[in-house]
Amino acid sequence: MDVQPPVVVLAPEADGGRRVTIRGERVGTAYTLFDVLDFLHSAGLPAEEDRAVDDPELIEWRGGGPYVWSSTT
Repeated sequence: MDVQPPVVVLAPEADGGRRVTIRGERVGTAYTLFDVLDFLHSAGLPAEEDRAVDDPELIEWRGGGPYVWSSTT
């Protein structure tokens, strides 16, 4: 059985924003990695940048990893 990570960050849109869902609910649009970390903190999830952003069990990055914030890269 595949288990989806609790956090999904979608590919960048034209304005550079990336929609974020936590536990299946959309929580907002992130424009920087710091926004994603704020969403994690608000949801009570670990938000230590050096661990959380690269943890595939916590975050699924679609359309580019944590350092991609433009729809053209």
